[in-house]
Amino acid sequence: MDTLVKISQPIAAELEQYKELFSTVMSHGNDFLGGALNYIKQRKGKLMRPMMVLLMAKEHGEVGQKALISAVALEMLHTASLIHDDVVDESGERRGQASTNRAYGNQVAVLLGDYILSLLLRQTALTGDLRIVETVSSLGGTLSEGEIFQLSNIERQEVLEEEYYRIIRHKTAALFAACAKLGALSSNADETDVERAEKFGEIVGTCFQIRDDIFDYYDDNRIGKPTGNDLMEGKFTLPAIYAINKCADEKIWKIVEKVKKRTASSDEIADIVEFTKAHGGIEYARNVMDEYRSEALSLLQGFSNVDVRHALTLYLNYVIERDI
Repeated sequence: MDTLVKISQPIAAELEQYKELFSTVMSHGNDFLGGALNYIKQRKGKLMRPMMVLLMAKEHGEVGQKALISAVALEMLHTASLIHDDVVDESGERRGQASTNRAYGNQVAVLLGDYILSLLLRQTALTGDLRIVETVSSLGGTLSEGEIFQLSNIERQEVLEEEYYRIIRHKTAALFAACAKLGALSSNADETDVERAEKFGEIVGTCFQIRDDIFDYYDDNRIGKPTGNDLMEGKFTLPAIYAINKCADEKIWKIVEKVKKRTASSDEIADIVEFTKAHGGIEYARNVMDEYRSEALSLLQGFSNVDVRHALTLYLNYVIERDI
């Protein structure tokens, strides 16, 4: 059985309800707007974020309407942020198909992202739970901060591990933490359980981003971006940061300066990629994920629903070991 299917088993029925609600909310009677929303919906992901919300809700009670709405709202927020990110990064592809800005132009893409943001805020209001509204609205600001931190970090001469973690704490880690927190909140978990759920989500999100960043050092057409793409955009991720600070010579530092200025050639980008792999950058990043895995597994020991605990263990291992 597929791992994602195994993960979703405790919430299989609720996941179908989520899909139906997401499709309904992301629809419009206008031909152009409805068509654009349908285009976005074609990019079917693995439902990692909705599954996190629903599994956490299941751990602390029944999966009710608050959990379903929270899952929909967070996936919409993620979708809107990706649309806006593609405009900022001038990306032409997303999940193997033309990005929204490539298909519809920057103006329409920005407006579509804004429209989705307005829809998701209305959805959170429908829960009647101020804690859910506050969590989702705060997350929007946090994700934007992460993007700004990332852009400003490109201008820094240093290549610092602490800056890398600051950025992902405000991006992927914050998103997964919010998924777990909202799942617990939607089932009225107590404060201690909410905090534990949120910490688990943060660890998963951190590992998700580190694993995603490792992909940038290998060729794989399924990823939908060229090797060294982050470096081409001036971004240094954990493997390269480790290798450069541990072993870099004068030649590599000169290339680092060019990467920061976005003037490095494709051959120079390839040199950084190979240098990173040759000097233990990938192994270091994998070891970091293993340390996080141990911490997350310790948190799961406090979960009472055996099926959910098993599913979240599979979820954690899948995030760390996935091929794409």
